[in-house]
Amino acid sequence: VQLQASGGGLVQAGGSLRLSCAASGLPVSIYAMGWFRQAPGKERQFVAGIAYTGSSTYYTDSVKGRFTISKDDIKNTVYLQMNSLKPEDTAVYYCAAPSRSHSGHYYYTSDYNYWGQGTQVTVSS
Repeated sequence: VQLQASGGGLVQAGGSLRLSCAASGLPVSIYAMGWFRQAPGKERQFVAGIAYTGSSTYYTDSVKGRFTISKDDIKNTVYLQMNSLKPEDTAVYYCAAPSRSHSGHYYYTSDYNYWGQGTQVTVSS
């Protein structure tokens, strides 16, 4: 299984970025997927998740209304659209998948077995 995250970069506050997570060896059509982030000196934290059906999405409170997680089962890719970015969104962003398919909502790093390499997002004030 490989998860390849991309799309990070440097953006001014108020700007937007779209992260992508291309999966191989794991069909996102039958796996719940998640995005996490880790700022320097801090623990990795949950950002957003999507059910394997794609019909349910969930977010940490600090990004609700600004970030949107989605997926394309044909491209086997998960996305994180980030709007109205703030300096406190600066972190390395990781996509992740659990070990079990057809499963529920996952909020904790221990729920996930597969991780991408991370992509840096820097928001300047």
